[in-house]
Amino acid sequence: MIDPAAFNNHRLPSGFVVAAVEFTREPIVDALGREALAQTRVTGHEFHLLIRHGLNEEELSVTLYHEILEAATVASWQPPSNLMEFNEGDFERAAKAAQARWGLASPENLNRLLQFHGFHGE
Repeated sequence: MIDPAAFNNHRLPSGFVVAAVEFTREPIVDALGREALAQTRVTGHEFHLLIRHGLNEEELSVTLYHEILEAATVASWQPPSNLMEFNEGDFERAAKAAQARWGLASPENLNRLLQFHGFHGE
């Protein structure tokens, strides 16, 4: 079972920190006006995740993998070259692959995801 509180203040190998994971019953809309399951706000080196309430455990897990990989890529000064051309679909496929490879998202599995994709150090 995923414990959202376990992610709060978790330091990632990319040098970023998951500052908070929060849930909302309100609709979330992306920058293009499409409905989204989650939104990540980056402030300095901190990620603040807002996730749609009511996701089942697998959806929540894939969403956490997706949001963290995407946020680390977009917020990095020089992300790993293999991620430079990723689009929304690529992040979703990578998140589903992470789910299949490591199981439910956890702080440790988020670290594995980022290291697998080339993020190292702090």
